[in-house]
Amino acid sequence: MADRRTFVKQAGTIAGGLTLAGLVAPAFGKDMSFADFLQHNIPGAMDTNMNDDDFWNWVKESYTVSNTPINLNNGGVSPQPRVVQEMHEKYLAMCNEGPSYYMWRILDQGREPLRTKLSTLAGVSADEIAINRNTTEALNTVIFGLNLKAGDEVVLTKQDYPNMINAWKQREKRDGIKLVWLDLQLPSDDENYLVKQFTSAFTDRTKLVHITHMINWNGQILPAKAIARKAHERGIEVLVDGAHTFVHLEYNIPDLECDYFGTSLHKWLCAPFGSGMLYIKKDKIKNIWPLLGNDNPNSEDIRKFESLGTRSFPSEMAISTAVDFHYTIGAKRKEARLRFLKNYWAEKAIKIPGVKMATSLKPEFSCALALFNIDGMTPGEVEGALLSKYKIHTSPTNWELGNIHGVRVTPNVYTSIRELDILVNAIEEIAHKGKQ
Repeated sequence: MADRRTFVKQAGTIAGGLTLAGLVAPAFGKDMSFADFLQHNIPGAMDTNMNDDDFWNWVKESYTVSNTPINLNNGGVSPQPRVVQEMHEKYLAMCNEGPSYYMWRILDQGREPLRTKLSTLAGVSADEIAINRNTTEALNTVIFGLNLKAGDEVVLTKQDYPNMINAWKQREKRDGIKLVWLDLQLPSDDENYLVKQFTSAFTDRTKLVHITHMINWNGQILPAKAIARKAHERGIEVLVDGAHTFVHLEYNIPDLECDYFGTSLHKWLCAPFGSGMLYIKKDKIKNIWPLLGNDNPNSEDIRKFESLGTRSFPSEMAISTAVDFHYTIGAKRKEARLRFLKNYWAEKAIKIPGVKMATSLKPEFSCALALFNIDGMTPGEVEGALLSKYKIHTSPTNWELGNIHGVRVTPNVYTSIRELDILVNAIEEIAHKGKQ
C-alpha cells in the first residue's frame, strides 16, 4: 500500500478526472472502471479491510462536510461528495447560459442513459425505472395509483414513515379501503416473529402489503423478501419503502421479490438533494395511474410517471456522478464499513451504565442507523446536550404512534473513528451527569 500522502495525492488526481469528464470510463480508458484503476495503480486499495485507514481517509477528504458540528444525522439526508457537487454546479451554470436550450435540448437528453445506469445499479430493466424526487413521490405514485376499491385491505405498520401513513389514510378516507395496522415490538432479531406479524394479518381481502425495508426511526431491517414470498403465495402485491436500504445494503431490487419500490437517492447514494427513483415491475406498470396527469395514463411505459414539467435538470444529471462514486467504494465494502462504524460506537456505548440500545446489533437486522437512550433523560435532552456542548448533530426520535423513542445516530462513509470516539465520550459524560 502506498503511504497516505501518496495515496491521497493519486486518488485526488483520479477524482479530478471524474469531475472533468463527468463519467468514469473516459478518465481511465474504455475498459477500466474507477475501482479497477485504483487496484491497478494502488495495490491493496480495493481490499475489503475495514482498517484500511488510507482508503477511508481519502473517502473522508472527498467530502466537504464541516467538522463543526460533527454530522451524525446522515439518516435524514446525506451530503454529496465534492465531485457530485462540482458536476451539479457545472450543469447549473450551463443551464443559466440558455435555460430552455440547455435544459431541454442538452441535459434532458441524458435521462435515458441515466435511467439505464440506475437500472444496472438496481439490477432491473431500464423500462422499470422512473426518475423522480424522493421516496415520498415514488411511493405516493403507487399508493394513489393502485386500483383499490372500498373494502380492499392494505397491511402496514405503525412504524412506517409518516408521509406514507398519511397517504394511506387519505386513500382510506377518500375510497373506503381498509387499513390493517401492525404494531411491531422493536427492536427485534427474530425473523419468524416479524414475518408472522405480517402474515397473520393477511385475509382474502388483502390486496397489498406495505413493507418498510429499514425502519427510519431506529434502523430495524425487516425481512422483506420472506414477507413478500408469503404475500405472493396468497396473490397479494408488495410495495417496499427502500428509502434507507438502497445502496446502503448490498442487494438488487429483484432480491426483495417486490412489485413496487421507491427510494431517495439523496440518502445513501449521496446524490443531489431532491433526487429519487421509482421501480415498478414491468407487467404492473399499465395498472398504476400516474400521480400527475399524462396523455396515456394506462400506458405500459414507465415514463408516464415522469410528467413533472420543468424540474431540476442539473440535480438529475449529477446523479450519474454519484453512481460513479458509489462504484468507487463498492457495494459490499460500503455496507461493511457502515455496519462497522455503527458497531464501533454502539458496542462501546451499550457498556456505559444507564445507556440502552433500541436497535438490534445483529447484522441481519441493522446497519448504519441505530437508536439509544439514557436513563432519566428524554431524547430531546440528550440530543440537545450532544449538540450544545459537544457539537454533535444527531436526531431526537419520539414517534408516539409506533412507540419508538431515543436519539438516532447515523454515520456515513466519511465519518471517522475519531469522531465516533468523541460521540462515545460525550454519551458517557452525559449519562454520568444524568445520574447526579
